Amino acid sequence: MASISKQNPVKDAQNASVRVEIFDQAYNLRGSDPEYILNLAEYVDAKMRAVAEATNTIDTVRLAVLAALNIADEYHLLKRRQDNGSSDYRQRAHQLAQALDQVLGDVRKAG
Repeated sequence: MASISKQNPVKDAQNASVRVEIFDQAYNLRGSDPEYILNLAEYVDAKMRAVAEATNTIDTVRLAVLAALNIADEYHLLKRRQDNGSSDYRQRAHQLAQALDQVLGDVRKAG
């Protein structure tokens, strides 16, 4: 489990910084949505811990790179699925537009 305390995140109202821990290392991060930053940090922490368990690696830089590669893989798989889905919708919309054009053409000829 991630070592981020959602109950007591340290927030600075002046610059919207949030103190998080990722793989037992503290970071002060800034952004417009502290809760989102906490969620991202928790996700990265969980990835690093999963990689650490799977590889028995203790080198934190290596763990960070492997976790980043895992996250990048997830991102690209989701992006590919989304792009394929968009392509399917465009193809279907084109087919429906052609069918509608044909029906409207038949109506005009009959009318």
